[in-house]
Amino acid sequence: MSKKKTLEDIFNDDEFGILDSKPKTSNLKSEDERLIESFQEINSFYEKNKREPEASNVTEFKLLSRLKALRQDAKKVKILKPYDSNYLLNTKEEIKSVEDILDDDDLGILDTEETLSIFKLKNVPSSTERAESDFVAQRKPMKNKDFQPYEAMFKEIHRKLRERKISLKRFRNPEKNLKKGNYYVLDGVLLYLEEVDLSRTLEDEPVSDKNRKDGRTRIIFENGTMSSMLYRSLGKQLLNNGHLITKTEVETAKELFDSVNSLDEEDLETGWIYILKSKSLNNEIASLKDLYKIGYSTIPVTERIKNASKEPTYLMADVDVVASYKTYNLNAQKFEHLIHRFFAEVCLNIDINDDKGRRITPREWFVVPLPIIDKVIQLILSGEIVKYKYDKINKLLVNS
Repeated sequence: MSKKKTLEDIFNDDEFGILDSKPKTSNLKSEDERLIESFQEINSFYEKNKREPEASNVTEFKLLSRLKALRQDAKKVKILKPYDSNYLLNTKEEIKSVEDILDDDDLGILDTEETLSIFKLKNVPSSTERAESDFVAQRKPMKNKDFQPYEAMFKEIHRKLRERKISLKRFRNPEKNLKKGNYYVLDGVLLYLEEVDLSRTLEDEPVSDKNRKDGRTRIIFENGTMSSMLYRSLGKQLLNNGHLITKTEVETAKELFDSVNSLDEEDLETGWIYILKSKSLNNEIASLKDLYKIGYSTIPVTERIKNASKEPTYLMADVDVVASYKTYNLNAQKFEHLIHRFFAEVCLNIDINDDKGRRITPREWFVVPLPIIDKVIQLILSGEIVKYKYDKINKLLVNS
């Protein structure tokens, strides 16, 4: 037997492969692999829906926030470039103002007292400071037994969001949209505004804010906490980074259909939907063959239009009543709104001056054939309207 002099001699003489070991593999994912996997989830959403995620529900909101965060991280963009088959990382929105920055803050990173302080003047009267910092309500954990009924409510909201029976829209106009009993999403967290006590009038506020109501609220968050922050403080936070949960057009329409189709002798007459044709001698108006006004009135139509020639909404001219529909158990204004949304692309765009020279743009006149209008009204009443859309080029109803 020859004497082994080198390691190579030893390895070459290993006929049973005892020394032929392989490095152990790890099932743990690296940081880059996790990053790529999270980005591929966004890619999959885009390829399935043919669009980027939006803030329309909680799931999409998370994907949208993740995508915006990735776009801001040059190091991560470099890693993900080979996987960016849909060019999702190239989109950069131009930032022109502080408002643009705050509006782009989907994660609520800027929603802090320090950030908001850039809008505060220094050395202003203490009354203004008191109004801003009157009470910063901390969220307090709730006992499990107290939170249990709310937990079921939050799960129901998530279910309806997934089924698109309700939707998210950016929070605007607190005076109109901040109401007891509504659900909101603040910094990505679902909340329920259970109580509002507007018994406090801000008498020590600046003149422009006098007599505006404020007071404590009771807010339940889906993470099992509650808060009693001031009503106006909640409104300001929602304006910065909040969404209102509201019914979709389809669900609103369904409520209308259900009430219309259950008519009996005790039902309440709520108004009239009407179709009018203008007698205007203005060539810009008279030359339009299929121009009709679709409107709503709580009084008989003949009474409503008797002063048409003096009202801009009637194009400052008399009108002919083409058709009218009496409505029962129906919010006729919502009914009218559905029709207007359906025909939004063919809405007449014209400015009319009233007898005092004020310029007004009527929004209830549409350039669409009368048979189409009649059919759409019937489809709304039957509930079938959700299956159709209007093709303005060919002047046809087509499947949506």
